[in-house]
Amino acid sequence: MAKAVLTISSKNYSSWCLRGWLMAKWAGLDFDEQIVSADDPSVRAELLLQSSSILVPTLVHDDVTIWDTLAIGEYLNEKFPKAGLLPKDAAARAHCRAICGEMHSGFGALRSALPVNLKSTKPGFVVWSAAQTDIDRILKIWAACFERYGGPFLFGEKPTIADAMYAPVCTRFRTYCVELPADGDAYCDRVMNLPTMVEWIEAAKAEPEDMPELDAEF
Repeated sequence: MAKAVLTISSKNYSSWCLRGWLMAKWAGLDFDEQIVSADDPSVRAELLLQSSSILVPTLVHDDVTIWDTLAIGEYLNEKFPKAGLLPKDAAARAHCRAICGEMHSGFGALRSALPVNLKSTKPGFVVWSAAQTDIDRILKIWAACFERYGGPFLFGEKPTIADAMYAPVCTRFRTYCVELPADGDAYCDRVMNLPTMVEWIEAAKAEPEDMPELDAEF
């Protein structure tokens, strides 16, 4: 059986690749990484939010090809159910899918105003009203999950697809020094200190490629 392949782009700039990679790691999938350079025009368009479709990450496994991040998560949950990528309880599972879908399709102001950039820290960054509205909604989602499921992750004791979907938000909050309530700040610390996140961040900081377009103040 051929080894699975996960195609990704920049670890420093790509939020979607981080999500797919975390899901694959947490599922326990044995996979090879195939890196597409951020200099590739189509990849650059995706990273700059100028593309109508997102084609990385793409997972190839058992002759199945999946290029949507949520679909990757659903597939991995079916293949590796013991990994717990989705909650066992049906109501919690529906809730998890709902907040993942909201992250998948929403928060455009946050994405454009606070792009992922793990190499950078921007103290004093001004968050304007549209992005702040997105931040407030995300913090409300997190608080509701902590209250309902008890933490330390969004749906209990171990990370799920939901934590993978919101992990890039944690990196954004740290890059742009966003002030957070205590529960949100502690959650970001937990996510950022996961061994898989530490591995990703170290690789991101070692990347030679830079995109000056994403280092501008918005």
